[in-house]
Amino acid sequence: MFRPLSLFIGLRYSRAKHKNKFVSFISVASILGISLGVMVLIVGLSAMNGFEKALRDQLLSVIPHAELEVVNGAFKDISVTLQKVRANPHVIGATPYITLSGLLQKDTQMKALQIRAITPETESQVTAIEQYIKQGDWGLLKSGEQQIILGKSVALHLGLTVGQSLKLLIPQPAKGNKLKAPRVIPFKLAGIFEMGGQVDNTLGFIHIDDAQRILNLSSANAIAFKVDNILDAQRISREVGYSLSEYMYIKSWITSQGYLYQDIQMVKSLMYVILLLVVAVACFNIVSTLVMAVNEKRGDIAILKTMGASAWSLRFIFIVQGAFNGFVGSVLGALAGCYIALNLTAIIKFLENVIGHKIISGDIYFIDFLPSDLDYKQAMLVTLLAFIMSVLATLYPAWRASTIEPAQELGYSH
Repeated sequence: MFRPLSLFIGLRYSRAKHKNKFVSFISVASILGISLGVMVLIVGLSAMNGFEKALRDQLLSVIPHAELEVVNGAFKDISVTLQKVRANPHVIGATPYITLSGLLQKDTQMKALQIRAITPETESQVTAIEQYIKQGDWGLLKSGEQQIILGKSVALHLGLTVGQSLKLLIPQPAKGNKLKAPRVIPFKLAGIFEMGGQVDNTLGFIHIDDAQRILNLSSANAIAFKVDNILDAQRISREVGYSLSEYMYIKSWITSQGYLYQDIQMVKSLMYVILLLVVAVACFNIVSTLVMAVNEKRGDIAILKTMGASAWSLRFIFIVQGAFNGFVGSVLGALAGCYIALNLTAIIKFLENVIGHKIISGDIYFIDFLPSDLDYKQAMLVTLLAFIMSVLATLYPAWRASTIEPAQELGYSH
């Protein structure tokens, strides 16, 4: 089978044993260094992709993409306002709601909470909190029955089970210097949801009609809506808000939870830079290997040159030798990285069982597992970048090989 001479010799040099054991060691170290860098970069980026996906699919499934809240009072005509909001081509669904803060009391236990008064019939257009209800159902939230749905953490803290009664304490505005006792409203626990993270510990749901009576409002004072592009939620929320006549606060998930997304993007960028530097250090080992290989093969190079080999054919021999190391290292790293990334969640769960300690706590984060989402295009890009860097590392040693003078190496005189 025909093969170019430079390719044939370069591959042969790559597989041949070096006279100097140190050269062999440096060669293996360069391959392992590139493999490790590529593997860790793929696994790290997959973990960041997993966090991004979990943020999008889990946290943002219960946090509205965008919200409009009237500065004072309530919307004058909520039906007309909802029609205007839904008319925007970027809005997928909208629902009215009311927020209030209060103190839940069960016997001697108390818990401060943000209460979200919703319309059960349209809430599913905006959030998917119903999917996380473990006990009870939205259907139990009926107008006038003063039912409440709480997170699992809150229910455990108060020692509540579904069907039990509790009290909601609402502060009343003081007149002058006189403090007024809070209003006490009886409620019954209709359901428990479990999503993970701080949402379970800070949010509760009641029917919007109950909130209107408690706060003496004529209608909802806020609208939540879902958009088609979550990364563009800030602009869309402003566009929708400016189309309405009321004075209102315009908010999006980027205002409340955007720091999580920004942190993920920042870590991904840092990982690219840091781990590509690790690969670059491994590529310097290729330079060392080839410089020593050139010194070892000076006689061979001189003979090839006297036989008519061109400078570029000599350079290509050592480019092939270095590229072979880079290719083997990149491919091994990519295969190992993809395998670990695909099984990362299971591997971390196994380690947690072995050490008996949770690496990610669901009480702090919005998930209690290490997610992983392998992007094959991203993995191919990382592998290609590592290979290109290893090829670039061969250029200096290859150029040095082409400058060797046959007369000096073979002992000829002019």
